[in-house]
Amino acid sequence: MSSNVLLVDDHRDILRLLHSTLDTLKNREIKIFEAPSGEEALLESGRNKVDLLITDYMLPGMSGVELMHKIRARHPEVKIIFITGITDKKKRDEMLNAGALAIFDKPVPLADFLDVVERGLGLVQTIFPPEKKGEQGEERHSRLSDLLANFRQDVTAEAVFLLNDRGLVQARTGKLRDSSLEVSLISTLMAIHNASLKVARHNHQETIDSYHVFSGGDHDLLFIPVTPLYALLVAGNGLALEDRILETISGLLALRTEVEKSLKSMGVTGELKALSDKDRPASAAAPTVVSKKQTDKLAAATPAPEMEALLNDASAKKAKPANADDFWNQAAEKHGNKPANSEVISLEEARKLGIIPDGK
Repeated sequence: MSSNVLLVDDHRDILRLLHSTLDTLKNREIKIFEAPSGEEALLESGRNKVDLLITDYMLPGMSGVELMHKIRARHPEVKIIFITGITDKKKRDEMLNAGALAIFDKPVPLADFLDVVERGLGLVQTIFPPEKKGEQGEERHSRLSDLLANFRQDVTAEAVFLLNDRGLVQARTGKLRDSSLEVSLISTLMAIHNASLKVARHNHQETIDSYHVFSGGDHDLLFIPVTPLYALLVAGNGLALEDRILETISGLLALRTEVEKSLKSMGVTGELKALSDKDRPASAAAPTVVSKKQTDKLAAATPAPEMEALLNDASAKKAKPANADDFWNQAAEKHGNKPANSEVISLEEARKLGIIPDGK
C-alpha cells in the first residue's frame, strides 16, 4: 500500500534536502510531493491523498498549523511533522496541541527525522522474535507490560520505556511531557548506551552494570542498560531527589532483573563480547614483536639484485670521511674570501680589477 508524503517549505534548498533524505529509505511505496507555500500545498492535497504532512511553521500566507487544519479537513488521518526555527513557547505549544508527531528545529537532524517518518508511515517493525500463538506468548508480552506499568505506579513516574539498541520503543507505559522531543531524546540516550558498552569492554566487565541520572529539567530521567541490546528509561518528577534517589535506583535495578528474565523467556539474549580488533583504537593496537631468531634471519637474507646494485652504487659514490678540521679548512678556503654583502668586493678582487694599486 503506497503512502503519500507532502513536503511544504518556501526554501527550495530545504525541500531538496528533505526530499533526498526521504529517498534514502529506498521505498517504492512512498510517493513524495512538494509545495513552496500553503496555497500550493492545498492544491496538491486536492489532487492526492496526504498520509504525512511535513511542513515549516512559517509559510507565506498562512502558518503550518493553519495548513494542517485545512488538510486535515480533507484527510482526517493525516499525520503531521513540523519543522521550525522559532523558539517562541506559545507557537511551540500551538504545534504540540495540534497533535504533531514531532517538531524539528533547523538544522533538521536527518537520522531522527527519518525515524519519525518511518514511525508515522508504519514502516518500523519490531525486532522481537516471532512467537508461537497461544496463551504462553500472550502471557510473556503481558508480563513485560505489567512489569513496566507496576513500576511506574510504584515510583509515581510519568513514563517508562523499554528501548532496543536501534532506539526503537519495544514497550512503554505513559508518555513524556513534550512528546515531540521523544525521538531526539531516545537517539541521544542510545548513543550513551553504546558508549557504556565500549567502556564496559575496555574495563573487561562480563556484564553491563551502570546507570545514568539526569535531574532538574522537564523530568528527572533515569537510564539503565538491561542487556547489550536493551535499556530502560524512566521519566518523572522528583525521582532524583536526595531522599528518593536511592529507593528509585534500587527499584529500577529490581525491574531490570525482572525485565531481563522476561526477555530471556522470549528468546532474546545479548552477551557483552570482548573488545574486538575493529573496536580497538589505533593507539591501542598491539605492537609488532620481532624475535632474535627473526632478526638474524633478516640480517642473513640476500637482498634482491636491484637493491644490491643500488647499495653498491651508493658505496662507490660515498666520499671518504674527513675529520672536523679538514671540513672547516675546506669551507674557509671556499667561502672565507667572499664578503657577506653581495654589493661589496674584497681588496684582492679590487686589485685584480685595477681599482686600487697593487702596493696599497
